[in-house]
Amino acid sequence: MTVRVFIPGDSAARSVEADTVADALAREASARDLPVRLVRNGSRGLLWLEPLVEVETDAGRIAYGPVKPADLAGLFDAGFLTGGAHPLCLGPTEAIPYLARQQRLTFARLGLANPLDLPAYEANSGLAGLRAALAMEPAAICAAVRESGLRGRGGAGFPAGIKWQTVLDQPADGPKYIACNADEGDSGTFADRLLMEGDPFALLEGMAIAGLGTGAEHGLIYIRSEYPDAIRVMGEAVRVLEAAGWLGSDIASSGKAFRVEIRRGAGAYICGEESAMLNSLEGKRGTARAKPPIPAIAGLHGRPTVVNNVLTLATVPAILSHGAEWYKGFGEGRSAGTQPFQLAGNIKRGGLVEVPFGITLRELVEEYGGGTASGRPLKAVQIGGPLGAYASADQLDLPMTYEALAEAGLMLGHGGIVVFDDSTDMAAMARFAFDFCAIESCGKCTPCRVGAVRGRETVEKIMRGEDVSANLALIEDLAELMRDGSLCAMGGLTPNPVLSAIEKFPEDFMRGSG
Repeated sequence: MTVRVFIPGDSAARSVEADTVADALAREASARDLPVRLVRNGSRGLLWLEPLVEVETDAGRIAYGPVKPADLAGLFDAGFLTGGAHPLCLGPTEAIPYLARQQRLTFARLGLANPLDLPAYEANSGLAGLRAALAMEPAAICAAVRESGLRGRGGAGFPAGIKWQTVLDQPADGPKYIACNADEGDSGTFADRLLMEGDPFALLEGMAIAGLGTGAEHGLIYIRSEYPDAIRVMGEAVRVLEAAGWLGSDIASSGKAFRVEIRRGAGAYICGEESAMLNSLEGKRGTARAKPPIPAIAGLHGRPTVVNNVLTLATVPAILSHGAEWYKGFGEGRSAGTQPFQLAGNIKRGGLVEVPFGITLRELVEEYGGGTASGRPLKAVQIGGPLGAYASADQLDLPMTYEALAEAGLMLGHGGIVVFDDSTDMAAMARFAFDFCAIESCGKCTPCRVGAVRGRETVEKIMRGEDVSANLALIEDLAELMRDGSLCAMGGLTPNPVLSAIEKFPEDFMRGSG
């Protein structure tokens, strides 16, 4: 009997020799005359175990990892095709504690099948949300998303249903658009990439539902050029759904239309900001626009446009298929549903953790992540990307909700969590924040363009011990100017990591001050 063996084909697994492992496994099976069907699935998100090899047995899927090419002969000798014991055996995949404790809603299908296998997608509840939406009025679709409490997972946390309703309410005297912001550029974030490479139909289904709910017939996915695998997989997924009649001029013979095209970004971090992304989509330089008007009223080509993140749109199918109350039953208060957290940096077990809002930072870093990879004491955790503030070790018991984090001067952002141990120089990290802003600024407004450069120079003076007190005061003034005067969040949020580093780790800034 042919045995199905799963080896991820996404970029995370391929970066650690998954392709080589797959080739070696095929050769070993052929040499032993053993019938094996190799399935290149998406990563499960347990990145420290990649390449993770799963074998389908009568008792379910058994996981082995991380597997290297040299391990294959020993695995076959141990009878791993029937779930045989081996030092790399992790037992049933779904029972791995890191995965078993999660509640995956957005990522429910991640790693289950080949990402482009449409029958497998449908067998795992795919297209149920779109089928439901096709039988609903646009206003009812928007109401369901609004009542679910879904907020934008790209960082701003704005209620998705309100944004959709705003676009629906605009006059239908021309085209409307759904623009998916897949320009995932925050340090320590990879959830968008995992989903696009591992479950692309979920994103496309969510976009089609958004189109039905707002009257938009045209969707665009803006993917950063550093994600070639995501661009390829999403392009193929669009063609598969078009061929099956789920995208195009007549969705499932309903008379309703929705088309999707993939656009490749040039790699500018600023294009993660919605208005800069819209400029880029129009073929212009990616610079931030002044607001108002907001994109929901005058977005792409001046037309009403929904701009949502990958995770926001990919969550919608589950809401439409299970109901708003079901989704709102997860999480806490106005932080409804689940959040895909991404553990990175100096951490023992990096990967994706999707759990309801309300989990503590300590649970994520210590229970899921296993603490620092170096084994040294934890010093800081940066939440929300390179413009997010630092949490200190005494803040680990904070609940991860929008409200609790905001009260503590922190932000959730895209859910990236980057861990640093006690060897980290926080003054150097403050310099990096200014330097990052100086490099990535679109240059349109002076507070960001010039302020970042002056900030970096001032931190460097502090690091050299030059007039430390006066220069720290200057940083405070500069931070206020950047926060209040910048056109967008690029300059406005840059002071967050700088000021939090100074406040929580002052000893790193006082060297040579006398």
